[in-house]
Amino acid sequence: MLAILKKEINSFFASPIGYLVIALFLLLNGLFLWVFKGDFNILDNGFADLTTFFTLAPWILIFLVPAITMRSFCDEKKQGTLELLLTKPVSQIQIVLGKYLGSLLLIVMALLPTLLYAYSIYKLGNPEGNLDIGSTLGSYFGLLFLAAAYTAIGIFSSTLTDNQIVAFISAVFLCFFFYFGFEGLSSLNLFGDTVYLEKLGMENHFKSMSRGVLDTRDLLYFLSIIAIFVLLTAKRIQTKNINKKDIIGLSTFVIGLLVFNVIAQSIYKRFDLTQDNRYTLSQAALNTVAEVDSPLIVDVFLEGDFPSEFRRLKEETRQILEEFALYNSDVTFNFINPVADEATRDQNIQQLAQRGLQPFQLSIKESGKSSQELIFPWALASYNEQTVKIPLLKNNIGATDQERVNNSIQHLEYAFAEAFKKLTTTKEKKIAILKGNGELEDIYIADFLKTLKEHYNIAPFTMDSVANAPEKTLKQLEGYDLVIAAKPTVPFSEEEKYVLDQYTMNGGKSLWLTEAVIMDKDSLLNETGRAIAVMRDNNLNDFFFKYGVRINPVLVKDMYSAPITLAIGEGNNTQFQPLQWPYSPLAANNPNHPITNNINLVKFDFASQIDTLKNSVDKTILLRSSSLTQLEGVPREISLEIVTQETNPETFNKGHQTLAVLLEGEFTSVYNNRVKPFKLSEDKTTSAPTKMIVVADGDVIKNDVVRNQPQELGFDFFTKRNFGNKEFLENAVNYLLEDDGLINIRTKEIDLDFLDPQKIAEQKTKWQLINLVLPLLLLAIFGLGFNYARKRKYT
Repeated sequence: MLAILKKEINSFFASPIGYLVIALFLLLNGLFLWVFKGDFNILDNGFADLTTFFTLAPWILIFLVPAITMRSFCDEKKQGTLELLLTKPVSQIQIVLGKYLGSLLLIVMALLPTLLYAYSIYKLGNPEGNLDIGSTLGSYFGLLFLAAAYTAIGIFSSTLTDNQIVAFISAVFLCFFFYFGFEGLSSLNLFGDTVYLEKLGMENHFKSMSRGVLDTRDLLYFLSIIAIFVLLTAKRIQTKNINKKDIIGLSTFVIGLLVFNVIAQSIYKRFDLTQDNRYTLSQAALNTVAEVDSPLIVDVFLEGDFPSEFRRLKEETRQILEEFALYNSDVTFNFINPVADEATRDQNIQQLAQRGLQPFQLSIKESGKSSQELIFPWALASYNEQTVKIPLLKNNIGATDQERVNNSIQHLEYAFAEAFKKLTTTKEKKIAILKGNGELEDIYIADFLKTLKEHYNIAPFTMDSVANAPEKTLKQLEGYDLVIAAKPTVPFSEEEKYVLDQYTMNGGKSLWLTEAVIMDKDSLLNETGRAIAVMRDNNLNDFFFKYGVRINPVLVKDMYSAPITLAIGEGNNTQFQPLQWPYSPLAANNPNHPITNNINLVKFDFASQIDTLKNSVDKTILLRSSSLTQLEGVPREISLEIVTQETNPETFNKGHQTLAVLLEGEFTSVYNNRVKPFKLSEDKTTSAPTKMIVVADGDVIKNDVVRNQPQELGFDFFTKRNFGNKEFLENAVNYLLEDDGLINIRTKEIDLDFLDPQKIAEQKTKWQLINLVLPLLLLAIFGLGFNYARKRKYT
């Protein structure tokens, strides 16, 4: 067998055709990946990975492999040496394996110079060396298995004829059919269930491996293809006419492999070699589709001719959905371009906008010209006559396209899992919206309540009944899993506080949006543009103090803040102009906590400052101001004239200010060792493990109202900017109530690796020459050395 292997290599490199075939392979890869403009160009894509190479290589190998294997048995037949070879003391299978391994080794030698591509990306990365080695090695491993399957098909094709051209064409056809043909047939819907038909094709199995994910099911598939065609080749060279016994034996072998592959679908191991395990869905995410037993259809509108960053977002979206579909075949998805047809473009845009799917305006630069395109980074998931929308783009304030897409990809698993959970689970948790203490009217929290209704049962809960039936009120309140207090303005009585305290002692969760200063923008929008900020006493100071926080009666001024929009001018010359407003801090998130990880800046208005106090309760700062802050005590006059005054940065020197805190653990009762307002049959002084979030501004939950219509929470009507208020509060509620770990998906870190654009601009020609010329130069050096050694040996 080794002698045959050596003979194959020697005969290949003894002919100039061998060098020409490999040179063409390297030249095509070099041109498409490094020189020609297009979707495959690595430098234009800007990503520090070899995704485009592993997308292109299977198609080039469809021609390279048949060119190498076409003469394996074809020449033997033509020259009449096959019969002589069969008389040697080696079995038919050894002859086939010798030729097969010889051809495969030649293909591996052709692939070796492409390692220069990986080195180039490694050097061009930002920072240098940010290439995902595990993913790259896994992808090469997948490419090797694909090449091995192509080789087995090519060797078999060479036994069908003594004409090399016919053998080449036959191998190209068979390789193309096994790679793409089954998927093409499945798209025609001629055979019912298309999932199993797709799995017969190589593309379905190679796509997973080309990402750096090794699955025993994919490996077994390729080994089965290799085994079938090697066996067919052995039978073919043994006799020209396969008899009935051979047919039965081959059929039994193929059926056995099919059964083995089917069994392997339920017993398998999967190895995600990517450095951030991006293609391994968490069990919490998979659980959201575990019980799906009818079609769950996802329509993705992220389709079209996009720049590389958004093409990557589209591909990552596809791959996430493929993972869900692999876990449950009832999950299906389609990619739709709503603006492709000019005839229906405007109508589609209007319909999608009415459903809340707002388009994103994309700037495209090509050949020195800029153009604007609309894209819809949204998806709609439908299940059992219910539909939910899924945002795919995280449009963070001030983010570049690269940062925006990276944040979006990091958010994809949670976005789809959350949507699937809405569709597949019934509402079980109950939320009480406190009323009776001057909380915000429903119209000012309408948008957030609408969002909560998608997940939970919500109801208003008035504390007025405490005065007459406190214990009954407590029992009713304990029927809720969470209490939300949205900017209370009327002081709580001791009886009400005691009920809320005992609710917490019994494990109840709560979200407090309150403040220690009376001031809001509406008070300023009068004729004078002035108002007095005074201390607000909701009689909750001892309440929060005992639990471990103190809301101080001061105002936080921040240089990094949201603008206020004021009318400038008179009559027809009036213009609305956004002006910097230091009383609206933009709070930065805590990237290490699932509530605030990867959310936009949260907008506050006249926020107070929170101090954390030492006790046994764990405290996590969720939101805080920038470091450029001032603290202003009250009472104090606030005037709109501040927008015209020059700001002195040196006076903003109070550092970061805490604006939202999470409390977790066992709480001690506020009324421990104190006189109780009323008697309870079961008074508790220490709580069960529970959670509470305190936010030092009630306006965080307040949506704007325009023409008596509530607007989207966090959306600024005048500046068209989206803040993270809604997402922060939704995550806060999910974290307080969730017990299945879905919220923890948000902390999963996925970082795309990018190339350094400055290096590319300065060194583009250098790396193009390296990757185009150096592989060919290495091949030439090898050829000269090989032929020199061969002449010296046989002279």
